[in-house]
Amino acid sequence: MTQVTSNVPDGTPNWLDIGVPDLDRAKTFYGTLLGWQFEDAGAEAGHYNLCMLRGEPVAGMMLNPDDQPDVYWWSVYFAADDCDGLAKRATDAGGEVVVPAMDVMDQGRMAFLKDSQGGQFGLWQGRAHPGSRIVNAPGSFVWNELATPDPAAAGEFYRAVFGFELEPMPGGMDYIVLRRAGDGRYIGGIRGGGGIVLGGGGAPVPAWATYFSVDDADAAVRKVRAGGGTIDSEPADSPYGRSAAVRDPFGVPFHVMKPAPEPGS
Repeated sequence: MTQVTSNVPDGTPNWLDIGVPDLDRAKTFYGTLLGWQFEDAGAEAGHYNLCMLRGEPVAGMMLNPDDQPDVYWWSVYFAADDCDGLAKRATDAGGEVVVPAMDVMDQGRMAFLKDSQGGQFGLWQGRAHPGSRIVNAPGSFVWNELATPDPAAAGEFYRAVFGFELEPMPGGMDYIVLRRAGDGRYIGGIRGGGGIVLGGGGAPVPAWATYFSVDDADAAVRKVRAGGGTIDSEPADSPYGRSAAVRDPFGVPFHVMKPAPEPGS
């Protein structure tokens, strides 16, 4: 488990949130699956709900506005020391600004962008709220990866914006691992393919997907089914752990994963 008490370095995934058509159903589903409780931030924050794990915020949840398309997904945010400056670097690298940088009360500053291939992501410059306070523990995110038609081009975009080091996955896989410059920490991946069908259906699009850590991937899949979700792929083992690709009751894709033990543990 990693306990986060302050802003993390640029480019590190530091927050997740989701818009849903039914808050009560979403709370029941994710609360049962991941052990979350929920804290309403109040009318001033549009009744944005913090997803709490052991009393600490790990993600956010909101009611999807009626005037937005019937498409839902988990949004991944990356840490930004300078939200405006990184948004400019993203457009210089061929990306697009979806929501310009804006203050969120005293909590931080955010923006939404699309990469050069169309994959959407957020930037979060923490102030009072640095982001997810617990990561790499059951009930929190442990990995994020982008599915996109051109991993090499996408990798160059993220390297230009965040300075990531790009490490091709061995074994001939169409997969690039992103490493944080300086300390070499693994922070996410990019895999080839047509993209992901988001909640609401339609054609696959380039998109980020989140892996949530769980104690037991098989038990988690049973909870997904019992809660009205669906399974895209059954639990399977890899050198990195046992995971399954699943969807919540609104069709939102994500993964549940029991990570492999750390070497030497």
